Amino acid sequence: MDSINNTKDCIVFHTVYLGLGTNLGNKENNIELALMKIEKQIGNIFSSSAFYVSEPFGFESDNLFINCAIGIKTVYSPLEVFYKTQLIEEKMGRIHNTDLAGYSDRVIDIDILLYDNLIINDKPNLTIPHSKMHERDFVLKPLSEIAPHVIHPVLNKTILHLLKTI
Repeated sequence: MDSINNTKDCIVFHTVYLGLGTNLGNKENNIELALMKIEKQIGNIFSSSAFYVSEPFGFESDNLFINCAIGIKTVYSPLEVFYKTQLIEEKMGRIHNTDLAGYSDRVIDIDILLYDNLIINDKPNLTIPHSKMHERDFVLKPLSEIAPHVIHPVLNKTILHLLKTI
């Protein structure tokens, strides 16, 4: 008797948290446009924080930032998500400085904060979890709004705990 293999391909969705920031132009519109592009090109947004106003970090500017955090479900790998966020930034007018001058004003910044429970630190342009997120209240405040009990896979502390300790 012949057996029929009825196994179906299984689609795996990954949970990714992104941090977004902008301090140029119409900031609210910049974030909204980035969110639409992320939803269309990367995955379903299942959670989004409020917008938070923050001072520039790491450089001087007269322009305040608006920051938020989102949770998405995606089928893409960490590198694919990274390249897709970079492309969204580029198409929105972000200019990445290749010199060592540091931070600057930007139309949009999209950072991968967490990707499932992965730890990636062997890629030249990608570190997951984001290497400085636990030191930055403008990242932790919006992230704690949508993912307070998510555990940082390196520090083994919740996002809310990290926020309370900075």
